[in-house]
Amino acid sequence: MARNNPVTTNHPQSLTMNKIIHLITVTSLGVFAACLTGCDTMSNTPKGTITKADCGATPAGKPVEIYTLRNDNGVEARIMTYGGILQSLKVPDKSGTLADVVLGFDTLDGYTRDSYVKACPYFGALIGRYGNRIGGAKFTLEGQTYTLATNNNGNSLHGGLVGFDKVVWTARPLETTHGPALILTYVSRDGEEGFPGNLEVTAIYTLTDDNELKLEYTARTDKPTVVNLTQHSYFNLAGEGHGDILGHIVYINADQTTPVDAALITTGEFADVTGTPFDFRTPTAIGARINDPNTILQYGPGYDHNWVINKPLGAFGLQARVVEPTSGRVMEVWSDQPGLQFYAGNFLRGTLTGKAGVAYQIHTGFAMEPQHYPDSPNKPNFPSVELKPGETYHNTIVYKFSTK
Repeated sequence: MARNNPVTTNHPQSLTMNKIIHLITVTSLGVFAACLTGCDTMSNTPKGTITKADCGATPAGKPVEIYTLRNDNGVEARIMTYGGILQSLKVPDKSGTLADVVLGFDTLDGYTRDSYVKACPYFGALIGRYGNRIGGAKFTLEGQTYTLATNNNGNSLHGGLVGFDKVVWTARPLETTHGPALILTYVSRDGEEGFPGNLEVTAIYTLTDDNELKLEYTARTDKPTVVNLTQHSYFNLAGEGHGDILGHIVYINADQTTPVDAALITTGEFADVTGTPFDFRTPTAIGARINDPNTILQYGPGYDHNWVINKPLGAFGLQARVVEPTSGRVMEVWSDQPGLQFYAGNFLRGTLTGKAGVAYQIHTGFAMEPQHYPDSPNKPNFPSVELKPGETYHNTIVYKFSTK
């Protein structure tokens, strides 16, 4: 396997654990609010604060909390301890009007009911241990073959049957010099979903005063393993529930993709985007070429593919920019990961009823998931996703919002 140094990237705005410990104070947590109706918190949450509410319990009886982060501009993010789910994200349009731009549900039950679990769209979820697909649900690492849980046509997708999106995380809120933040921690035990090693994972969500939602993931293991964490929000910059996303204008900073077969497993090759519907180097509407007869595109069907980002391995940089022309909302995606999975909501078919009773139809949300390339454990020519004892996995993702 090609080696990729997993040690923490030196990004000037990243929060190291030493800084986090230094910044935590008891008085900075704001006023915590209890709630008796679903996952709602106080509607008059003051700016620059963190509040907490009870959110019910999982079918197994584990209590779930929801935290509301609000920056000095009034931008608001709500994160559940179940699955690390970004339940709501309210950002302004060009007139200053706030709207929730992520798909999801009003209550915890929406994320745990059978219809959602079977459809498995991963709304807003923290994805792990391995984001995207591992072909045949198995891989060999240091001479030993590991068999994983299968949940996607004989493959392993997004961590298996009970990935990080379906566990309850331990939360700790804090204020930082950049804005309110939430630390989530979870220990994935050796053998969980077939993956080796006890994996200690920390996810930090920070809502900065620059209207960035910054996600920083770190992990350590006691046995060689593979790790690939990401975030799986479905965005609609016109506002959740406001039609499809086909008119959103997308730029992706990539000259190549990693082609897939009919099962959406990467072939191990790299393909030039020139002259194909995968070329977003010139900003283009999502719907402009989504029905192009290109065979690999129609394996989706539609966009559900990985782009090879134009930057050195491990460097922090711009991956994509999305503009919604009517609202003027702009979202930039920045990360230190080598790939970007762009998914156009191809499998939303109106069977899931989301917030305020809206049935989510095809292409009513898109995902931008910075990560390593799909099926990397089985592709020796891809950058390695192996994590060894004594090393630290690190991934920083920033969704930056503005208007034009």
